Amino acid sequence: MLFSKEVGIDLGTANCLIYVKGEGIVLDEPSVVSIDAETKKCLAVGTDAKEMLGRTPGRVLAIRPLKDGVIADFEVTEMMLQYFIRKLNLKGMFSRPTILICCPSNITSVERNAIRDAAYRAGAKKVFIEEEPKVAAIGAGLDIAKPSGSMVLDIGGGTTDVAILSLGEIVTSTSLKIAGDKIDRDIIKYVKDSYKLLIGDRTAEEIKVHIGTAYVDASQSETMKISGRDLVTGLPHTITISSEETELAMRESLQDIVRACRTVLEQTPPELSADIITRGIVLTGGGALLRGLDQLLMNELGIPVFVAENALRCVAEGTGIMLENLHLIQ
Repeated sequence: MLFSKEVGIDLGTANCLIYVKGEGIVLDEPSVVSIDAETKKCLAVGTDAKEMLGRTPGRVLAIRPLKDGVIADFEVTEMMLQYFIRKLNLKGMFSRPTILICCPSNITSVERNAIRDAAYRAGAKKVFIEEEPKVAAIGAGLDIAKPSGSMVLDIGGGTTDVAILSLGEIVTSTSLKIAGDKIDRDIIKYVKDSYKLLIGDRTAEEIKVHIGTAYVDASQSETMKISGRDLVTGLPHTITISSEETELAMRESLQDIVRACRTVLEQTPPELSADIITRGIVLTGGGALLRGLDQLLMNELGIPVFVAENALRCVAEGTGIMLENLHLIQ
């Protein structure tokens, strides 16, 4: 009999979501930690720390400890996990939880061990690691246990995972380091090249969320005013950018994602390919919310595409379903 609390963690590059068995998703905060550069003391974690990104004085560092879906800064990741687990207020005999944590589909065993170690050092009693696309598929409501093919495209902050699942396991998959963060960088580069204006990550993310589009539809053109530093005069400056321009900025990265889907489909056994033509592709993760992405994929791949209704929380909810069946994993 397990006497510890069971916790599922979607340790994302952009956001960290925590699911507690019996309670649902109890925490959804940005994966950002701000520390004092001199004393290495943790000052803020999550939402408070994200507010500081790009706005900190010299001795305060706002760090995103995960890069491309894996741990880039071990100590800071451990700090962040400890803080989040403390926030769950686990008391007495429940204080050391059993943790199920998600990772991208093709990370190395070293990276996998780093995630496991960080969870143990943050106070876990037992750690299980599952692959993200599989958990996302479960969270999106797909029945992956049947002998028929399901395809998932999970676009997060640091990685995009494409996987085809059957009989509860991944048949073919690929993971690429092109996702939300890379698209933000594309927008920064486009604005810099086209307007000689320097903008920060947060402004780029706002552009992506508010007017970003993967597929240009003349009837839905929108514009947005953005401010940054003019590279010629060095002074603050404001310009107007349109949704067509965002498509242009993101085109190359989105084509890489389309190519990854194509590669996975080419490696799929024919029987499963037939299932996918009828069942389509399910989009999960924050990137699934990019306007027109489903349309772009449908046009390029000729397969129906559906956006999961809880796209942002699919992985966390998937960990919840897997915790219910933890005895099967053990």
